[in-house]
Amino acid sequence: MAMKQQQIEKNSKKANVKVPPKIDDEEAVALKKKRMIVLGQILLGIMIVVLWEFLTRLEVMDAYYWSSPSVIIETSWVAFSEGTLLQDLIYTAGATIFGFISGTFAGSLLGLSFWWSTSYSKIVEPYLVAFNAIPKLALAPVLVIMFGIGFSSKVVLAFMMTVIVTAIAAHSGVRSVDKDLEKLLFSLGAKKRHVFTKVVVPSVMPWIVSSLKINIALALAGTIVGEFISSRQGVGRMILYAGQIMNINLVWVGVVALSILSILMYLGTVWLEKWLLKGKSHH
Repeated sequence: MAMKQQQIEKNSKKANVKVPPKIDDEEAVALKKKRMIVLGQILLGIMIVVLWEFLTRLEVMDAYYWSSPSVIIETSWVAFSEGTLLQDLIYTAGATIFGFISGTFAGSLLGLSFWWSTSYSKIVEPYLVAFNAIPKLALAPVLVIMFGIGFSSKVVLAFMMTVIVTAIAAHSGVRSVDKDLEKLLFSLGAKKRHVFTKVVVPSVMPWIVSSLKINIALALAGTIVGEFISSRQGVGRMILYAGQIMNINLVWVGVVALSILSILMYLGTVWLEKWLLKGKSHH
């Protein structure tokens, strides 16, 4: 009897030795992989900077044209402390973000509006495609003349670069909405506005979100082109001015500043994507 009891206890102990849940293992592996990727990205960036500095010091790369990380840092400090680098960055970032937000919002509304009427959608769609084919940057001189050389023209250019891309993405999302589900809800007595808010908008949201990363790059490009054409402030104006006076080091300061700005904006859109899709992922 005692041996039987011991065997039962032994078996129960074995049963209590549980392997950690598989889902926890997967999350830990995913987190570890994410950390490794971030570390790899940082190390790659450091390697590029070190190699750049090394090659310019060995005169393999011409320092006059390519500058060097150490000189760029020195020039950046001078531009930051004695010049207007911070104000230029704020100006460029502000115009880009305003254009990005307004263009994405207006494009989303335009694309979603196609759901309400098939006839309206078919009438407008060819013009949407045609306008998307027009190189918007070619209109930059006209827009600068129309809206002036100030902040407004840069925002308008960023807006123009993003609104059609978002509208097309939203329109594609509208066409992919489950028609059978719509018919079912209508047959159950749902009103059109209810179907729109409960089915169409959530279904289209991933399509809109997928365009955010493209939009932020396009908005920044529009802002910089506007600053190249005519502007009192901005990183684009600083690069243009530096090129005119043959200050290559200052040109590279502008290029690096824009690269850092674009990375920060990209990370911002990644966070925005996660936030917008958070509710959908829970479902």
